[in-house]
Amino acid sequence: MSEPMNTAKLLDALQSVVRDAEALLHVTATQTGDRIDAVRSRAEESLKQAKSSLGDLQDEALESVREATDTAQHYVKKNPWQSIGIAAGVGLLIGLLLRRRD
Repeated sequence: MSEPMNTAKLLDALQSVVRDAEALLHVTATQTGDRIDAVRSRAEESLKQAKSSLGDLQDEALESVREATDTAQHYVKKNPWQSIGIAAGVGLLIGLLLRRRD
């Protein structure tokens, strides 16, 4: 369960880096010079690669979620009474924990 959270945080961080890099490239668009052009060129290539990797990571995360959902649905269909019992137990546990908190 912690892996999807880590993936979500990583996706958010990568999206933030991509947005910041795009903004930096936009702001420095008027700067000229050989060194600046070389750095901009490398930054643009890195940005393209990061966007591609980010898209791949998002696709992998979505596929993982789909697989987990399919597995859960299959289990519930195969074991409906056990699923109801587990859900009731979890609900009871959450209720007790919330009641204890007040």
